[in-house]
Amino acid sequence: STTCCDKYKTGVIDGPACNSLCVTETLYFGKCLSTKPNNQMYLGIWDNLPGVVKCQMEQALHLDFGTELEPRKEIVLFDKPTRGTTVQKFKEMVYSLFKAKLGDQGNLSELVNLILTVADGDKDGQVSLGEAKSAWALLQLNEFLLMVILQDKEHTPKLMGFCGDLYVMESVEYTSLYGISLPWVIELFIPSGFRRSMDQLFTPSWPRKAKIAIGLLEFVEDVFHGPYGNFLMCDTSARNLGYNDKYDLKMVDMRKIVPETNLKELIKDRHCESDLDCVYGTDCRTSCDQSTMKCTSEVIQPNLAKACQLLKDYLLRGAPSEIREELEKQLYSCIALKVTANQMEMEHSLILNNLKTLLWKKISYTNDS
Repeated sequence: STTCCDKYKTGVIDGPACNSLCVTETLYFGKCLSTKPNNQMYLGIWDNLPGVVKCQMEQALHLDFGTELEPRKEIVLFDKPTRGTTVQKFKEMVYSLFKAKLGDQGNLSELVNLILTVADGDKDGQVSLGEAKSAWALLQLNEFLLMVILQDKEHTPKLMGFCGDLYVMESVEYTSLYGISLPWVIELFIPSGFRRSMDQLFTPSWPRKAKIAIGLLEFVEDVFHGPYGNFLMCDTSARNLGYNDKYDLKMVDMRKIVPETNLKELIKDRHCESDLDCVYGTDCRTSCDQSTMKCTSEVIQPNLAKACQLLKDYLLRGAPSEIREELEKQLYSCIALKVTANQMEMEHSLILNNLKTLLWKKISYTNDS
């Protein structure tokens, strides 16, 4: 945050969180939530409201293709847009960025206008150069882009404010699918078997788990062929999901949810020896074409299959006996979904709706939900 404050005080950047962060100091950093030391994520308090503060210190994982989908952060210079850039010119910059990231999807100029509204942090109807510099730095980040695109959706955390490339988003009470999350230092020393039994101990009751699971299925619907194309979930793990005290699912970390167009561009023609070289994040896999030694561009497993994989043990443990068998059958046919299958879209919606209906039917009879 010190870089941001230096830049703010010298008038380079601006944003709705800058004053609280740098002048009145009413934006506090609390507990660090990062499981990795290089990506800074804190529980924070901003003007007495709880939030999650994220600062970009993203050192790309080396196994991610050599080129990350998000530029490597040595230090953000906030050098764009340059002084003298007109609003019209800035709009064109944002438009070309979106075209490269999202392809020719939906109404991109509408999205550009949406970004300008978000960038206008002090809501004076004008985007200042400082605000534009902050917005441009933030737009390089997938999570920020997704938060703006899905800002009206229930499972996307709301953006509270930003300063430079630091941003504050709505916080959730529980920051992991299982009711306990530990600091990464402790995580390192806990054997995984013991960790699993700890997780099970602190898991919510079954009807509540079912409600959280429905939330994840709805989020999968939100990112699957939304107004700006398809987004791929490339790190589907319990630690990226949270929920609030009403057991509504909220995404905690969306940095590895990337536009399909963007991923395809990057992965095709990537040199590979085997399929293991064709992975982005932890679980967006394509195959290695042995005749050309290049990665193909089609991701093998759809988001829904990965979500079901994640939910399988979560939902089957403690599931009511009368639906257990049906639930297991549906989860397995969901995990088996492949992207290449003919009529995949129809099969996808069918499986998704069947699962949601089964879970809703079961929990609408319990007062727990």
